[in-house]
Amino acid sequence: MFAFAALVALASSALPTVFAHGGVLAYSNAGNWYQGWAPYNSPDGQTSIERPWSTYNPITDPTDPTLSCNDDGTSSALQLTATVAAGSAITAYWNSPWPHAIGPMLTYLAQCPGSTCTGVNSDSLQWFKIDEAGLLSGTVFSGSWADGQMIADNSSWTTTIPSTVPSGNYLIRFETIALHSLPAQFYPECAQIQITGGGNQAPTTDELVTFPGAYSSTDPGLDIDVYSNAAQTETTYIIPGPPLYGSGTGAPAPPPSSTPTVSVPASSPSSTPTSAPTGPTVAQYGQCGGQGYTGATICASGSTCTVVNPYYSQCL
Repeated sequence: MFAFAALVALASSALPTVFAHGGVLAYSNAGNWYQGWAPYNSPDGQTSIERPWSTYNPITDPTDPTLSCNDDGTSSALQLTATVAAGSAITAYWNSPWPHAIGPMLTYLAQCPGSTCTGVNSDSLQWFKIDEAGLLSGTVFSGSWADGQMIADNSSWTTTIPSTVPSGNYLIRFETIALHSLPAQFYPECAQIQITGGGNQAPTTDELVTFPGAYSSTDPGLDIDVYSNAAQTETTYIIPGPPLYGSGTGAPAPPPSSTPTVSVPASSPSSTPTSAPTGPTVAQYGQCGGQGYTGATICASGSTCTVVNPYYSQCL
């Protein structure tokens, strides 16, 4: 805890004299602590796993181009990446005390193409939600909210990386949405992580969204007056965004590709037929290779075994 206190003290020293909002100041995972970005300091020389961001002010438009990571989506000149094991917990720490106790907490992942997220614009990625909490008990008007739980937990929120998520390079996006006023206030921040020891459950197509694009101002979880007469008896709150990872009903989505699709010309007719591969086959989107993998490697007709990373190949 001393390490966390030192990080937050360092980050807080860069805060404006008066502020009403805030953002993520630090992260922790498996005993490792990571200083967040200092938005009011010069970017020169700053190095962090967190993507750069520039203001503690909220985003109030769900179509705002900065909604993905609270800035223009680019990585810093000295961008770092944290190695995080699938199945482990990662915690984001906001400035304390966080001032807004009414609203949901959400955590997203977006897999980057290639061998790193550095240089990849967050606006170009597809995100899936791995954690969410909204109205925990009581009514919309006077109940207990996830934002309030975050405040009670030293202005922090802990999310476990699902053990089934494929290994690879990701952005993790922690978000709190404040509903105490309309329009709703969005506070997202992103950090770069490399997930190791993951599984083979890709998000489904209906679980994937873009930012902006995931939210609308007419979403019932955003267009809500928590002080209305109806809110005094309402005990249901609809959390905005896509279905939670693992609950979607669409087809598994292919991993992001870092190389363009290349058209291969059809071969000339041959008078000698070729024999098809024999042995067990892997269904489309199933694992067909990777370091330590011992299963079948022949993909079903219509798909090809494609290397995603050294640890995972998939029939696509």
